[in-house]
Amino acid sequence: EVQLQASGGGLVQVGGSLRLSCAASGFTFADYVIGWFRQAPGKEREGVSCISSADNSTYYRGSVKGRFTISIDKAKNTVYLQMNSLKPEDTAIYYCARGRPVSSARLTSSMYTYWGQGTQVTVSS
Repeated sequence: EVQLQASGGGLVQVGGSLRLSCAASGFTFADYVIGWFRQAPGKEREGVSCISSADNSTYYRGSVKGRFTISIDKAKNTVYLQMNSLKPEDTAIYYCARGRPVSSARLTSSMYTYWGQGTQVTVSS
């Protein structure tokens, strides 16, 4: 059974940090890209970052570059999203997903076919 388990969300003040984890099981990790997405109330889901487990290549949306870092622990089949210098606009439910996106659509949600449950991140000002 394919499973993606996101965890690590919480309430943090502006400028604080959180580390999200996405534990994957039930599939060959190296065959997929793992992405982090988020959805704020009243807004569409947007891609945040992704990482290829095959070559460790990463990609970020512009608004999180320099603040967020995605990484992978292949031994644990887990992808992490280290989030620093958090801002109120980072408040959202964060989801991890697996997919095989084309290079021009690495943060397009339709490129990802399996999703885990979300974890809430709230940044207070």
